[in-house]
Amino acid sequence: MAAIHNNQTIPPTHFCFFSNYFQALAKTPQRLRRRVLATWTPDQELNQMRLRSGADMKRKLTWYDLIALGLGGMLGVGVFVTTGPVARDRSGPAVLVSYVIAGITALFSSLCYTEFSIQIPVAGGAFSYLRVTFGEFVGYIAGANILMEYVLSNAAVARSFTEYLCTAFGLEDPNAWRLEVDGLFKGYNMLDFPAVALIVLLTLCLCRSTKESSMLNIIMTIFHVVLFGFVIVSGICYGNTENLIQPDGLAPNGVKGVIDGAAIVYFSYIGYDSVSTMAEEIKNPSKSLPLGIVGSVLIVSLIYSLMALSLCMMIPYNKISHSASFSIAFQNIGWKWASNVVGAGASLGIVASLLVAMLGQARYLCVIGRARLVPSWFAKVHPKTGTPQNATIFLGFCQASIALFTELSIVIEIISIGTLLVFYLVANALIYHRYAINTNNPPIYTIVFLLILSSASIGFSISWNFTHLQKWGLPLFGACVIAATAIFQYLMPLGGGRDRPEHEWQVPFMPWPAAASIFLNVFLMATLKKLSYERFGVWTCLITLVYMLYGVHSTYQAEEILTEGDDNGGLRVNCPNSNGEQPKVDSQVP
Repeated sequence: MAAIHNNQTIPPTHFCFFSNYFQALAKTPQRLRRRVLATWTPDQELNQMRLRSGADMKRKLTWYDLIALGLGGMLGVGVFVTTGPVARDRSGPAVLVSYVIAGITALFSSLCYTEFSIQIPVAGGAFSYLRVTFGEFVGYIAGANILMEYVLSNAAVARSFTEYLCTAFGLEDPNAWRLEVDGLFKGYNMLDFPAVALIVLLTLCLCRSTKESSMLNIIMTIFHVVLFGFVIVSGICYGNTENLIQPDGLAPNGVKGVIDGAAIVYFSYIGYDSVSTMAEEIKNPSKSLPLGIVGSVLIVSLIYSLMALSLCMMIPYNKISHSASFSIAFQNIGWKWASNVVGAGASLGIVASLLVAMLGQARYLCVIGRARLVPSWFAKVHPKTGTPQNATIFLGFCQASIALFTELSIVIEIISIGTLLVFYLVANALIYHRYAINTNNPPIYTIVFLLILSSASIGFSISWNFTHLQKWGLPLFGACVIAATAIFQYLMPLGGGRDRPEHEWQVPFMPWPAAASIFLNVFLMATLKKLSYERFGVWTCLITLVYMLYGVHSTYQAEEILTEGDDNGGLRVNCPNSNGEQPKVDSQVP
């Protein structure tokens, strides 16, 4: 890849003349060869890329801000959106076990995120980690999927806010404040204006200041945790343990139902990765990030499990409501006043989780804009507030549009598959980074191990879903996963990494945590419905098309510094920038 000097002025990302675009399209194959596997070093990601935002984000956050942001981002989403539907339709009272399985998966994934976020403390999260490891295209696919996950999940959570707000005001119909419009397709015909208003207000708040938004989140999270304590104590003390085994036992749909439920409730853990996107705004990233990411996942896993237990003790699983589950559960045991309190508290918690998610999504888009994979307008950081205002406003508009029309059930499973895929890729990247990039080991050995591990995980997952394959498939592929990891650990030396401080935090017992994350994410992806893969396939094709029509050409111009009409290299670009000035850029192209 081109080596770019620090004193350069980056050329504009738009094409000089519209007609040149069609000439660029003809050179797409050559540019794909140059850009698909192009990587940046962590130092370039930390320094040169940040300069493209025009101003730095302000470092004001501490470790307790990160824990609060992690708690605020996750609490409310899982418990108040997915627990009821999963308990009723899939796991039954064993939804508690589903949360434990999903929590273990999230913990392994969070360890991978933590090491990367310390080594590359930038706002790009998974996008940056994968771009420096596997190249531009993989990073782009991950970044686009994580953005899809954020926008869809935020829209779903905003609609849940309306349902719980209705119960807080004593309204039994969760659609009471929605407007039904005849003529629209079912699932898109209930217009949710309160959800839109909430997104608009939070967007304005986030444009003002990250620290002020963090303080607001801390206040809401404290009240939210107190509410959780009330629900847990009330449900366990006044619930009935017989509801855990009646009417159809602890797991009415068997072990498969529990695992299928775990794949859905993994939606609950969307949020901890938002903490990693705050890396540019943290005072001491190397100490604060491990506490913030891992600590918040452990705390939330415990709370989720206890909340799921309390819900299933209050009411038989087959009577749990799909919407506003906890509020309606209190109504069913005669505690209408508690239902109103839970509705108000849940609304507050959903606001906190939405606030944190909207913080994270804007920073992802900002860094993708720095890479020129989307227009550089999204990369701009406001010099006074230190926030990516353009990205924040644009994504707020997108999710408000979706929240206005789309029901939760339509988007929830596609969110899970996008999340699982990105976490799977990050775990692969950590192993490759540790054993191939940061050591003198030949990369081919690590690549072969990752292929064997993923293939065995897929084989195990397929065997799980087909009864006639379980007898021999599960032990065979399970043994392959364990044996491959053990052999790889024994044969491949693992150093401390090039130029890496010895005291810097690293994932312990490698490669086992990352291998477990790969296996569990593949396994959970295999439990999702066919429709999830169809929607995911459509989205992937769409973003790949955007990359081929825009992204690869924009990054080629920005990174390779092509001369006019010459794709073989070159040292200067003569296209005027947005101010009409002639940029002077020197670059070395191997």
